[in-house]
Amino acid sequence: MSKHILVIDDEQDIRDVVQVSLEEFAGWQVETASSGEEGLRKVKTGKWDAILLDVSMPDLDGFSVFEQLQANSATRTIPVVLLTAKVLPSDRRRFAEIGVTGVIVKPFNPVTVWHQVAQILKW
Repeated sequence: MSKHILVIDDEQDIRDVVQVSLEEFAGWQVETASSGEEGLRKVKTGKWDAILLDVSMPDLDGFSVFEQLQANSATRTIPVVLLTAKVLPSDRRRFAEIGVTGVIVKPFNPVTVWHQVAQILKW
């Protein structure tokens, strides 16, 4: 069965590259959102197998979006993989402590990013 993934990132190029990789190589269904606010609206409209979430976004950053997802019983169980350019060891600890499923560091290889997602989610 095809996986249904929501990609939330404010950069159009990143959304496009991730969407193409996940759809073309993995055969998953992908929807995108260009902001945290849009992502939170879209997450309510479907059944999601995972969310790929950018950390650094204007207005509502990835941590704020993640906190809101965790606060809602309907979205709390959706695995979240962070997309971020900045990962320090302290960040990795923080991500693990708050319950993020995994982290993909930018820049990533567009041809293999789907495989990274599959490995993190054990698909």
